[in-house]
Amino acid sequence: MASPKHVLAAYAVVLNYDAEILLVKHPKRGWELPGGLVEEKESIRLSVIRQVKEETGIHIKLVKYCGIFQNPRSGICNFLFRGKPIGGRITIDENNEIEDADYFPIETAMRLVSWRNMKQRIFYCLDEKKHPFFVEF
Repeated sequence: MASPKHVLAAYAVVLNYDAEILLVKHPKRGWELPGGLVEEKESIRLSVIRQVKEETGIHIKLVKYCGIFQNPRSGICNFLFRGKPIGGRITIDENNEIEDADYFPIETAMRLVSWRNMKQRIFYCLDEKKHPFFVEF
């Protein structure tokens, strides 16, 4: 029997003090939540904090674990958190794959995000009645 293989990723819904959500613009996927793959021997929590900082220049504090979106066919497990900014300013590293980052009112953010699955993640993270959630996609 083969060893199980899973890919772990972590994303954050970061809300600023004006209740605006932080999004990043990927060249292929468009606007989405900041986050990405968990590196080997890295904690999931530290991974999402690192990813947000690398992609946006914003240092965050995680305030809540929200849930998991899992794709059993591909082995991908996406961990979702809520976070708040505690330092930094939006800066884009030209060596990074991210084209842009900014805060948007939630309604605007939901229009900008084109991938249905990403919209669903945001919706679930914002609705505390759904926490903790487990969604297969």
